[in-house]
Amino acid sequence: MSDTFNRSDQGSAMNRSKTSTRVTAGRELILTRMFDAPRDLVWKAWTDPSRAIAWWGPRQYPATAMDMDVRVGGKWRICLTGVENGRALWQHGVFQEVSEPNRLVFTFVWEEEGERGIENLVTIEFEDRGSKTQMTFRHAPFVSVGERDGHSYGWSSAFDRLDDHLAQ
Repeated sequence: MSDTFNRSDQGSAMNRSKTSTRVTAGRELILTRMFDAPRDLVWKAWTDPSRAIAWWGPRQYPATAMDMDVRVGGKWRICLTGVENGRALWQHGVFQEVSEPNRLVFTFVWEEEGERGIENLVTIEFEDRGSKTQMTFRHAPFVSVGERDGHSYGWSSAFDRLDDHLAQ
């Protein structure tokens, strides 16, 4: 059983896109987003650290440090820092698949103990839609519905920021 809802891109100045979220059986998050930018540009925003640091992380926890070696077996590590409290949240992973500009797969681990610290997998597919790009983002498995929902909010906010970055 799955529930679907759409959330307006309220964080974006121009309300350029929407994120469709599909929640499946509690352990998988699927977000679909249409970006008003060509696929090559969206790919570069994901795979070029100088671009990714500009949008990665929710608005209240933007990325402040980033290392990426975008190749199969390459590692990535990012620090999100709280705007209000300065709290540092580190995450890292390893690239499993890099198929430019179609598909990116990497492991994802929070550097902390507990259910947030388990390794899971992120799979992103980029579909060319003329001058636009449809991105399908999958992140799974989650230990709890709360963790899944927290990541849904965080990634949606990051994708609002990506939308803004692509418009510059």
